[in-house]
Amino acid sequence: MRPVRAPVTLEWPADEVPRMRLFASVDLPDDLAEPVADLQDEFADASGLEFTDPAQAHVTMKFLGDVDEDRLPALERALETAVTDAAVDPFTVRYGGLGVFPSLEYISVVWLGVADGSEELTRLHEAIEDRTTAMGFDPEDHNFTPHVTLARMTHAGGKELVQELVEEREPAIGEARVDEVRLTESTLTDEGPVYSTVASFPLG
Repeated sequence: MRPVRAPVTLEWPADEVPRMRLFASVDLPDDLAEPVADLQDEFADASGLEFTDPAQAHVTMKFLGDVDEDRLPALERALETAVTDAAVDPFTVRYGGLGVFPSLEYISVVWLGVADGSEELTRLHEAIEDRTTAMGFDPEDHNFTPHVTLARMTHAGGKELVQELVEEREPAIGEARVDEVRLTESTLTDEGPVYSTVASFPLG
């Protein structure tokens, strides 16, 4: 008698849902790109730094990571509600000062600070944090410090020069009117990330 073979079920891989690498941001205007680049030039002799594109300078309000495209409508609604919840009218940010993360002894990021406007940015961040964590996005694991990333340090070769500049320089880059928060997509390329606006949410 021939053995009876169990039926074979063929399982086809499900179509992968496209994903987008997203963050919420307050972008610097084009006219501040040159002052940001000039500030980066002061760190040019510090080895181990990888500089960001000054034309893409921004304050990250919330990094969201890789997000399934089908979650995009709900995310946009959450961000729109968050901006409304924050009850922040258009305001002016003055960019100035330098800092590092996590410390001057161990530097991973060099940043440009916010001299005026940090209170409004923090209120927006907190509202965005509340709405996005309610959707299941990971909460921040550190306190929010409004900043513009200038460079990332890949090795400590230029640490002493960075320490010296951060401790001694107090640059004033300029000011800009903030009237919206943007949902931004980051596309990784061989030349570095390319940012594009997915949606914007006006203040007030």
